[in-house]
Amino acid sequence: MSWLHREHSRRTALATATGLVAGAALPVSAARATAPSHGPAGATLTAVGPYANPVIWQDFADIDIIRVDNTYYYSASTMHYSPGAPILRSYDLVNWEFAGHSVPVLDFGPKYDLSGARAYVKGIWASSLAYRPRNRTFYWLGCIEFGTSYIYTAPSVEGPWRRLTAINNAYYDAGLLVDSDDTLYVAYGNTTISVAQLSADGRSQVRAQQVFTTPSSVGTLEGSRFYKINGNYYIFLTRPANGQYILKSTSGPFGPYTMRQVLLNLGGPVSGGGVPHQGGLVQTPGGAWYYMAFVDAYPGGRIPVLAPISWTSDGWPVVQLVNGAWGASYPSPVVPAPPRQVTPLTGVDTFDGTVLKPKWEWNHNPDTTKWSVDNGLTLRTATVTNDLYWARNTLTHRIQGPTSTATVQLDHSAMRDGDRAGLALLRDSSAWIGVKRDGGATRVTMVNGLTMDGNWNTTGTGTEVASATVPSGRIWLRATADIRPGAGRPGTFSYSTDGVNFIRLGPSFTMGNDWRFFMGYRYAIFNYATQALGGSVKVARFELSTP
Repeated sequence: MSWLHREHSRRTALATATGLVAGAALPVSAARATAPSHGPAGATLTAVGPYANPVIWQDFADIDIIRVDNTYYYSASTMHYSPGAPILRSYDLVNWEFAGHSVPVLDFGPKYDLSGARAYVKGIWASSLAYRPRNRTFYWLGCIEFGTSYIYTAPSVEGPWRRLTAINNAYYDAGLLVDSDDTLYVAYGNTTISVAQLSADGRSQVRAQQVFTTPSSVGTLEGSRFYKINGNYYIFLTRPANGQYILKSTSGPFGPYTMRQVLLNLGGPVSGGGVPHQGGLVQTPGGAWYYMAFVDAYPGGRIPVLAPISWTSDGWPVVQLVNGAWGASYPSPVVPAPPRQVTPLTGVDTFDGTVLKPKWEWNHNPDTTKWSVDNGLTLRTATVTNDLYWARNTLTHRIQGPTSTATVQLDHSAMRDGDRAGLALLRDSSAWIGVKRDGGATRVTMVNGLTMDGNWNTTGTGTEVASATVPSGRIWLRATADIRPGAGRPGTFSYSTDGVNFIRLGPSFTMGNDWRFFMGYRYAIFNYATQALGGSVKVARFELSTP
């Protein structure tokens, strides 16, 4: 994560666009966390029409992107959500599905369990995903709270992921490089950029050296991504939140490095959104290069956009522009035919089986004794509180943009007096629709005014603004969110007792679009007690739909 996005409002009156001349694509080969830069012999390369940006209209920030054989993997920040560091999978760079998480549990202290303290906007910031061909292992590396850096490994992106080591060095905004000779290097830092070499087993640091100091005329650089391309070493860096720069060394991973601007104040493809920046480079099996960046697009968060890259004759990358800006669409990448269609990011989940699908993330670590999946999701009350921000076992799902609707089918017959269960639009300013059980009576209510301050302390626990009496048993709860970038975007709530006819409840909720919480709004399913534990609800169905 670019913690120094407090630079977000700072814009300079420097040149727009890339600052580079367009160049022809070079036939380059790359080493990084990726595996081969070529496809299998005889593979048929295909492309299907143009693609549109954003390629995903969901909140996946601080992108790291790699390719292993013909499959692309994408890692992102998740802060206080658990499991952390989601991994998406694609066969064409355009259509993506959830594959897993690199960090199964945020085991970085009790505040990540909502135990005596909270970890909002801490946890998993900009981190790195890599693949090491020698041992056929995936690596994730991230720095937690400017302190310890952790490495997790797995034989596949689905897992099992296990912690390999904790290194007592702050590899802030790290980029992990698996060199062509199998040596592990890490580029990291803010303004002062350093490179570390890890031991052969990846468990410790062998050497570290400062390799670059950002000129004051540029300001802040961070968000390292580390590559070896045609024998040269490159560190890809962001200037939050409006620029991208690259360092190049022809003399090895420890430099010296020279710098060029890739883009600054470049027009983006999302109306009302910010400048595309921070992300990574990836090469297709056919040798083409692409840059996956994100656009600040609050209240929805930071959403990925994709553009082709060419290279100058002296080995510098150039973003291919459309009318002087990052294109709203480009020809689709030419890639081998995919082995199958990916699972859509929208649709229905009936919680079949006995595990949650990787689309789901908890608000902080859950109490594992208080929830279960067995052809339906059961949430037993895990916290006695009147504050949703303190309630454990709140399960979240990213919102699909530009507008979408989430609908849950909830069996509330086992709720107890004082319990609150429902569906929220969750961020530092929140609202929800849900069931209240008090004095043996059941009401469906709409509550708004849940707020946190800039230090993520609760300043408002919510006010009930509308309610209706409903019978005990099943209820369908619905939230609709407009997450187009900008102020004043509405969220609305409704309910149904038959799953067919929905009744609007309460006024529109105005979602906040301040960037400092970093994560966008999420749909959140919750169940907490205000009097005593013991109640439960069962979620039989969740549907995420678009107009």
